[in-house]
Amino acid sequence: ALLGAFWVMKQAGMTANLMSLGALDFGLLVDASIVLVENIVRRLRSLPIDARQDPALRQRTLREAAMEVGRPIVFGIVVIVAVYAPVTALQGLERKMFLPMAFTVCVAVLVSLLLALTYVPVVASYLFARADVRGDPDETGHDARWFVRLRARYEQLLAQAMSSPARVVAGAAVLLTVALGSLPFLGSEFMPKLDEGSLLIETRRAPSIALSEGTAVSAEVERTLLRFPEVHSVVTNLGRPQEATETMALNQADVYVRFSPRSRWKARSVDALIPQMDSALAQIPGLDYEFSAPMRMRLDEVVSGIKTDLGVKIFGDSLPLLQATAEEVRGVVEGIRGAEDVSVGVSAGAMQLVLDIDRVAIGRYGLSVADVREAVETGVGGMAASDVIEGRRRFPIVVRLDAPYRSTPEAVGQILLHTPTGGTVRVSQVARLQTVEGPEVINHEGGQRYVVVQANVRGRDLGGFAAEVERAVRNRVTLPPGTYLSYGGQFENQERATRRLAVIVPIVLILIGALLYAGFGALRHALVVMLNVPFALVGGVAALWVRGIHLNLSAVVGMIAVFGIAILNGLVLVSYINQLRTEGLSLAEAIVKGARVRLRPVLATATVASVGFLPMALSTSAGAEVQRPLATVVIGGLVSATILTLLVLPTVYAWVERRRSRALSPRLAVDPRSP
Repeated sequence: ALLGAFWVMKQAGMTANLMSLGALDFGLLVDASIVLVENIVRRLRSLPIDARQDPALRQRTLREAAMEVGRPIVFGIVVIVAVYAPVTALQGLERKMFLPMAFTVCVAVLVSLLLALTYVPVVASYLFARADVRGDPDETGHDARWFVRLRARYEQLLAQAMSSPARVVAGAAVLLTVALGSLPFLGSEFMPKLDEGSLLIETRRAPSIALSEGTAVSAEVERTLLRFPEVHSVVTNLGRPQEATETMALNQADVYVRFSPRSRWKARSVDALIPQMDSALAQIPGLDYEFSAPMRMRLDEVVSGIKTDLGVKIFGDSLPLLQATAEEVRGVVEGIRGAEDVSVGVSAGAMQLVLDIDRVAIGRYGLSVADVREAVETGVGGMAASDVIEGRRRFPIVVRLDAPYRSTPEAVGQILLHTPTGGTVRVSQVARLQTVEGPEVINHEGGQRYVVVQANVRGRDLGGFAAEVERAVRNRVTLPPGTYLSYGGQFENQERATRRLAVIVPIVLILIGALLYAGFGALRHALVVMLNVPFALVGGVAALWVRGIHLNLSAVVGMIAVFGIAILNGLVLVSYINQLRTEGLSLAEAIVKGARVRLRPVLATATVASVGFLPMALSTSAGAEVQRPLATVVIGGLVSATILTLLVLPTVYAWVERRRSRALSPRLAVDPRSP
């Protein structure tokens, strides 16, 4: 199955990486084969001992066993593939992250289905042609003692559940209600923060800072960070690169922090180290900074233009009003629990020389505005006088006034202008010169000016933090006329993914219901199997609470994945119960026997799938943050879905069938405890 998946990945031009192979569960790939082989062994054991040596009978029994579970296996695997449809419908960054995973899992599962229907029966026919399938026809002769005791205990619990269906259904409904009701308190975020093994600290100084001063501040930042034993090296990128791939000014710098081996660490984790670095950097005057990671910051910048968890964009026409409103919003955000690295995108702070030309004066001297502008531009900015040629390259020679004669308004005012009459006049005689603070950069989006307030979140979930920020800003900030807000960053990705899934998931559930209806031919049986979907949520939500993990997109994808496995188990159980009823068994007998016989494959498929996800759930290596919520939800969901499949599903099945019998025979008095 893996070989087939790798071949398809190569043909599709997909690489092997953390996401494409991250959720590839070995247990999931053998689920169909487990159900098939278990049924073959069970059917061979059911033969009389003296008839087991008949090759023709064994081959016929093997074929019948494979055909018996072939239909539910096919529908189960198709459902597993169908539950990944919401992942393919995602957009933006979340699509780029999870589409490779969904593609690889679906291909591998489909290849495993093909092998289960072809390769496994053929190999089984050779292996079981001469091997002695030990065990008595009563199906208990070869079972381990622990499984015999487990099955006996299960039959007792099932009998108790079927005798009190109302109590069982009510208990399951209460568990489901509690799980769904606890979701708003679980906390939400777009994706867990990935430990990339390094940090990126974006620092900013005043826009008017000189290059030498900015370099000195960056050196102080490096010295401060290198005092930590966890830090191995620090590299600072100041200003924009030669290729101008980033619009960074001289007052901005990206500080790349490379960590030492974990054996030298005093802090428990990166999350514990960042507050310590924050306190140390706060001692450097005039420095604003934000903590991120190289890959995370680049992705956020490309997707939304905001490099932090949450960004509040303030749109309007007046730059002074935008800056004042941004400062007001900043004050509100700083007072909310969990807010860190709160900063305002600087739109002012660059010093500019303003010339207010006296038009009456220039008219008196016979000059024009262009004459004054040209003289100042030439003296301050310079003019190209010649070229230096080196081979194929040319370098212009620029002539301008020396620094003392162009660095102050008074010096610029001494520049001489030639009048048409042959005289000279100073610039200060025809214009007023002054230095003012002007915009360093003017950000636009959709043709509208904006200033952004950025903040990271530490110690709480992003979803709850963003909701509290929205309420606080709405209640405490009065927006000037013509000004409006929007929210972006990781929060923007989370909102987009949530809206998309809210539309796609119900459609997929309806599609799964239609597939089950096509498989059973009865809507009531399809709905009974669909009960496993909400039951799987119970364990998934409980596992998130136990491990202290927020509800994020990775966890949601895990819930989607566990739906398919849970439905497969329910499909196998209900299909066999229906088969037994077709063979003439009563309702109660078919349910008890079907549950007893299918106990082993249901437990086996759920167990191997859970074990397959254990390495992801327990891993602490780089990249495990993304996979851990998914694996945690799958394991927890399989536990609850398996328990409820074995107890609640047979009980609900019996209750539904008895109500149908009463509806078909309204005049016939039926004892609710009878078959």
